[in-house]
Order: sequence, then C-alpha cells, then structure tokens
Amino acid sequence: MAETDARDAISRLLFTYAARVDAGDFEGVSHLFEHATYRAVLGDEIGVRTGAAEVQEQFEHITLRHEDGTPSTKHVITNVIVDVDENAGTATSRSYFTVLQARPTLPLQVIIAGRYEDAFALAGGEWQFTDRLIITDLVGDLSQHLSFDPFR
Repeated sequence: MAETDARDAISRLLFTYAARVDAGDFEGVSHLFEHATYRAVLGDEIGVRTGAAEVQEQFEHITLRHEDGTPSTKHVITNVIVDVDENAGTATSRSYFTVLQARPTLPLQVIIAGRYEDAFALAGGEWQFTDRLIITDLVGDLSQHLSFDPFR
C-alpha cells in the first residue's frame, strides 16, 4: 500500500471515529478498537480500556445520549499528521479534536478540545487502531455530554 493511500486510510479512521461518536453509535466506535488500547488522560490519571467490549462499556457508561439517540455533539478533527513505516506495516498520527455541542439549555459552544496520539497497524490489508491516547487541553461545560465531570 502506497504511503499516500495509508495516510488517506488512517485519516478516514480518524473521521469515522468522530462520525460514529456523534451518531451515538458506540458499538460502531468500539469495533474500531477491537485490537487496541483506548487511553484518556483525566487530571493526573490515565484511564485505560482494552478491546471493543471495554471501549463500548466506557462510552455507554459516561456519554449521555439525548432523545434522538445521539450525544448532540460534533467532533471536529484537524491538524492531522500521519507518519507511516511501510516496511513495518505500522503508523502513528497526531491530531487535534474540538467538540461542539448545542442543547435546548446549552447554546452552541466548544465543550472540550485536545489532542489524539494514535498508533496503527496494517492487518489483512486494512489499517486498524492499536492505541489511542486522548489528551485534554481545554474543558468547557460537559454537563450535557458526560454522566459525570471527570475533571473535578
């Protein structure tokens, strides 16, 4: 697979994750991490989930879904940098995320922003996540997005 094709495929994985979260498709999100760790820095702690079942449980437990079945969010992924090691069949990426939300009692606003540091492997001709680290840089009003405030 050419390096440009690999970058496109990996970028598509990043955007697919965002679309599935915003659609409230937590089962679909979890399948992206079937062979991966999913880590998030929460204050001084790093929460770690491994595999699809643990990732889905995490989303189901902490992410609020509203009357339409979605979290009423838009994840915007930008500043994507992908580095591919074609010989090893591995890659890494760094990107920014910005999450917007609007609810009847919450005007449209950025509720959280940060960075993803991801690792990937080529398996059966397809790129897949092997690790995601979520680093939060800015926190706004998460009251309509999460079932608890992880930063308190």
